[in-house]
Amino acid sequence: MSMNGAESLVHTLLASGIDTCFANPGTSEMHFVAALDRVPGMRCILGLQENVVTGAADGYARIAGKPAATLLHCGPGLANGWANLHNGRRANTMMVNCVGDQATYHRPLDAPLTADTEGLARAVSGWVRTCTTAEEVGAQAAVAAQAAQTSPGTIATLILPSDTCWNDGGVVAARLPIPAAPTAAPHAVKIAAELLRNGKKTLIVLGNGALRAGPVADAHRIAAATGADVIAAGSNGRVERGRGRHPVNRIPYPVDQSVGLLKQYAQVILVGTPKPVIFFAYPNKPGTPVPADAQLHVMTRPEHDQVQALAALADELGNPAHVPHTGAATAELGRGKITTEAFAATLATLMPENAIIADESVTFGRAFFPATHHAAPHDWLNVTGGAIGGGIPLATGAAIAAPDRRVINLQADGSAMYTIQGLWTQARENLDITTVIFSNRKYQILIGELANVGANPGRTAMDMLDLGNPDIDFVKLSEGMGVPGAHATTMEQLNDLLAGSLNRKGPFLIEAII
Repeated sequence: MSMNGAESLVHTLLASGIDTCFANPGTSEMHFVAALDRVPGMRCILGLQENVVTGAADGYARIAGKPAATLLHCGPGLANGWANLHNGRRANTMMVNCVGDQATYHRPLDAPLTADTEGLARAVSGWVRTCTTAEEVGAQAAVAAQAAQTSPGTIATLILPSDTCWNDGGVVAARLPIPAAPTAAPHAVKIAAELLRNGKKTLIVLGNGALRAGPVADAHRIAAATGADVIAAGSNGRVERGRGRHPVNRIPYPVDQSVGLLKQYAQVILVGTPKPVIFFAYPNKPGTPVPADAQLHVMTRPEHDQVQALAALADELGNPAHVPHTGAATAELGRGKITTEAFAATLATLMPENAIIADESVTFGRAFFPATHHAAPHDWLNVTGGAIGGGIPLATGAAIAAPDRRVINLQADGSAMYTIQGLWTQARENLDITTVIFSNRKYQILIGELANVGANPGRTAMDMLDLGNPDIDFVKLSEGMGVPGAHATTMEQLNDLLAGSLNRKGPFLIEAII
C-alpha cells in the first residue's frame, strides 16, 4: 500500500521509539497532522505558542530519557520556539524537531513565510537536514532519531517542505542503533587521580550525567578519601537529589559569589561539564570563576559515560569506601512574611516523594536549592540556557513524561509571562502540576545587574524593570485558561494552598505576593 511522506515520517518515528509529539502546526504541516489521524500510536499535545512546544519537549526528554518530536510551522514558527530550543541545546536534550517549510517548487517565489529555516535551525541543533522528496523522509527521520539520542543528546531538526509530506512514495525506515557513550580515557582518569593525591586544594565539578544519584555518590567517596570538594555546574538539565542521596551544591550565579567561592582552589577537575563561566561580562571582573593560576583538568566531556568515569576514578584511587548519607529535612513550615528562606523551609517539608521541580524562580529562589538537599527524593530541572520562559513548558513536558509524579514549577513572574499559554495545555491534559508564581512585580534580577555593571539608574531605567502599573493578576490569567488558582500574601496561606494542591489531581496555580 502506498503512503505519502508524512505517513512514512510518523511510522518511522514510532519505529524509532518516539511516541509523543508536542505541536503547534500551520498550513505547511497539515499533511503531517492528517497522518497523525491515520497512523495510530502517537500521542499529540497542542501548545498555543511554539516556545511552549519546544520547552515541553525539553522537559519531557529530561524525565523520560528519550526524545519527543515537535511539529513547528515554517521559519517564523521555528523562530517562535527558538529560545527554548536554545535552553534544550544547553541541557543536551534529545529532541526530533520537525519543521514545515514552503513546497520545494514554491520556495523560489518568496512567499511571505519564506525564511532561512536551515540557518535558524543550525544555531540550536546538533543535526539539521532538509528533505527534498517524499521517498527520503523516512530515512532522514530515522537518522534524526539516532542523532538526537547519540550521547550526550542533541536537537535534531528535520525540515519538511510541504510537498515532501503530501507526495506519495514514502518509505518507512527501520530504527537505527544508538552508539554507546564513549568511556573515559584511562590516561585522563590517571591524571585526575594524580591530582587528587598531590595534596593541593582540589575541586571536582560535575555536570550532565554525573549528576545522577550513583555518580554523585561516587564523587563523594572520592572527595572523602582525598580531601577534595565536589560541586555541580551552575545550571543543569537534571539533578537527582533529596533524602537518601548525597547532596551537591551548585556554583552560584552572582559573579562575586562564584569567584569568591572558587578562589581557594589550586586544581579543578571537570567531569561531564565545560569549564565554568560567568553568565555575562562585567567591567573589571573575570569571565570565569576558575582562578587564572589553577590547573584545569578535563577528565570527561559531556558526551562521555559519567557513571563509568567516576567509577573508574574511584577504582584508580583504591576503591574508597562509600560515604554514608547525612542530614535530614526540616519538618517546619515557614511562617509570617513570604521570604525566600521561609518558602524554602515549606518546600523542604511538604515536597512529596519522587516530585519533579521545574525551577525558574530566578532571584527570589536562590535559597531553594541548598535548603532542599534532604527533602523527599526528587529531580531538579533548571532552565539551562538563560533564555527566560522555560519553567512553565518544562513542567508541562515533565508531567507528560511522568504522569505518576507531582511536578512543582517554581516560577518568577516576569519570565512566566513569556510562556503563560502553557497553563492552557496543562488544563487540557489535566496534568498534576503545582505552579507557584513569585510575584514581586519587577525584574528583580535586572535590578541587581544594574549594580553589577556599575550603572546609576534613574526613573526611566527603573520603570523598564517594573511589572506594576498595572499589576498582573496571575490567578485571573490562570483561571481564564482553565487552571484554578489562588493568591497568598502570607506563609500560612501559602502553606495551606501548597499542601492542598499536592493532594489533588490536575493543575493548580498559586500567586505568592512577595
